[in-house]
Amino acid sequence: MILIENTCISDDIEDQFFVCNLDKCKGACCVEGDSGAPLDEDELAILDEIYPHVEPYLTQAGKDVIAKEGTYTKDWDGDYVTPIINGKECAYALYDERGILKCGIEQAYNDGKISYKKPISCHLYPIRVTKYEQYHALNYDRWEICSPACSLGQELGVPVYKFLKEPLMRAYGPNWYDQLTREIDERQQSRLRAHEAGK
Repeated sequence: MILIENTCISDDIEDQFFVCNLDKCKGACCVEGDSGAPLDEDELAILDEIYPHVEPYLTQAGKDVIAKEGTYTKDWDGDYVTPIINGKECAYALYDERGILKCGIEQAYNDGKISYKKPISCHLYPIRVTKYEQYHALNYDRWEICSPACSLGQELGVPVYKFLKEPLMRAYGPNWYDQLTREIDERQQSRLRAHEAGK
């Protein structure tokens, strides 16, 4: 466990490897699961504001669901989430020519239509953040559909915290991320010294 400011970071974020492999998973995280993507309360107004720019990227089914339910909704726990289509894919998801699910919000961002990339929960995945009164707990979320990403990350030698550098900096700032990398470097050097001493 790593403690930085008001965050508690699981060791898995240092130890596990991960690089999204869309050719294998086809963006299954946009369709699997019991509800839509978790949303922070400050993202709700953003979704309302950007929707006119995002709508042209969406499927008709996605537009219909959003017209009926709104740009966000609540799940059975009372948490804000993105709407989903017939209990399946996110209303903001669309299939590309290879049958891979992409995010319509991110497509609008990539085209320069908006400055908001996508919900932070999506951007941070496979890290899930649980927010308590005094701190945030950052945990690595194991999901079978992401097995190809784990394999590719292992093959390329990319740990979770490096793969998620951009969203971690977006969520907690560059100084926080620098502290994280320094702490991990120090832990790894300490383990290496202990290993060398034990030979």
